[in-house]
Amino acid sequence: MKGFAMLKIGEVGWIEKDRPKCGPNDAICRPLALAPCTSDVHTVYEGAVGDRHNMILGHEALGIVDEVGSEVKSVKKGDRVIVPAITPDWGDEAEQRGYSSQTTGPLGGWKFSNFKDGVFGEFFHVNHAEYNLAKLPPDISLEAAVMIPDMMSTGFMGAENANIPIGGTVAVFGIGPVGLCGIAGAKLRGAGRIFAVGTRPKPVEIAKKYGATDIISYKNGNAAEQILELTDGAGVDSCITSGGGPDIIMDAMKAAKAGSYISNNNYFGKGMTDKDWIPLNRADWGVGMASKQLITGLCPGGKVRMERLASIIQTGRMDPALMATHVFKGLDKIEDALAMMKTKGPDVIKPVVMCE
Repeated sequence: MKGFAMLKIGEVGWIEKDRPKCGPNDAICRPLALAPCTSDVHTVYEGAVGDRHNMILGHEALGIVDEVGSEVKSVKKGDRVIVPAITPDWGDEAEQRGYSSQTTGPLGGWKFSNFKDGVFGEFFHVNHAEYNLAKLPPDISLEAAVMIPDMMSTGFMGAENANIPIGGTVAVFGIGPVGLCGIAGAKLRGAGRIFAVGTRPKPVEIAKKYGATDIISYKNGNAAEQILELTDGAGVDSCITSGGGPDIIMDAMKAAKAGSYISNNNYFGKGMTDKDWIPLNRADWGVGMASKQLITGLCPGGKVRMERLASIIQTGRMDPALMATHVFKGLDKIEDALAMMKTKGPDVIKPVVMCE
């Protein structure tokens, strides 16, 4: 089989590999629809998780089941499925503590294109398929459904971790697809005023459709200071950080009220100093005593999570297909889609690739 792979840091290309083998609890899928992620860009071009050699990329997929193991009963060959970006080892100690995304170790639920080959190939392997694969409802478009495995799960996690009070004020720093889902999630959680920090025209347009009440542009000065001015110096109840460099945490800390929550979704591919630090301003942090809670997380995976997010689409509460700004046809177009995700022109939110 062929796959589109990270050859080494800074270099990608097509390679040939053996078709993955199916264990008793596994499934082998063919790609139905795929999407490249900014995380793929960080992984390849920044070496964020270290060097990877000839590892097939990709962790956002809808699939068609091609083979299942003897212990898998909930899906069968030919089923169309939602494949979570995070595929935990169910039953692991971390999962039993409530941190399924961290099974087997920090970030251990993130297997695709991290510990094993990802989904940008003619076939891909899914562990614990009974608990990680969800059937794709027939009434959801592929453009919408392909946002579920990562973009929706990550962005909604941002809103969940931000402890948003009913009618609370929220600032979302970074309005790529994850930040846009954070805005939609904040609205669903009952937020009142939602500040969206970003400048590119298409994301700004979709941010407003998803519930942003105020658009904050870095071009008009420091984002946190603008938010403080618009809230008469009070700041916001919750912050979601979904893009940018380490300084985004400093902006959120400055904009956050005492006793607020700062929910980080961002993948920090590199730091600001030789020691790879992410600094915090001492005064904005209340010299360590302002009860500003910084929460991090890796997006939830698993069958139930995928089913619940699909329900959000089915009931009309959010249309993630609005983020599919560019649609390609054929697996071989994943190379073009990844290049587009790397350069991110003003009209790009999320390129997707239809494989069948």
